[in-house]
Amino acid sequence: MHVKKSRIILPELRFYAHHGVDPQERLTGAGFLLTLEADTDFTAAMQTDRLEGTVSYADLYRSIKTEMDIPSLLLEHVAGRILQRLFDEFPSISRIRLTLTKENPPMGADCRKAGIEVEAEK
Repeated sequence: MHVKKSRIILPELRFYAHHGVDPQERLTGAGFLLTLEADTDFTAAMQTDRLEGTVSYADLYRSIKTEMDIPSLLLEHVAGRILQRLFDEFPSISRIRLTLTKENPPMGADCRKAGIEVEAEK
């Protein structure tokens, strides 16, 4: 079998974090949703049923949570830190697509969420 592409996905991880331009946002915090797609070759895990042949989604989550726990003004900055950390810690990841949204953003509009999406390669 020839695997054309393999990807680990973590859809809509929920976090409570302290990101925002407004000082009150950083003080009180807000809900955030993060979706991650990470391209990595896990053909070995398909064949051997061993974790060593893939990237553990639990380890990915822990790394993401560490960065989400560090307050930032901008979601763009948080996303950049997460991307850098994941590429550094998981060398088999070749591409990441990350979506990060803030729930109920304080922007004077009736809006469930607002955010960013970025796709990066090594």
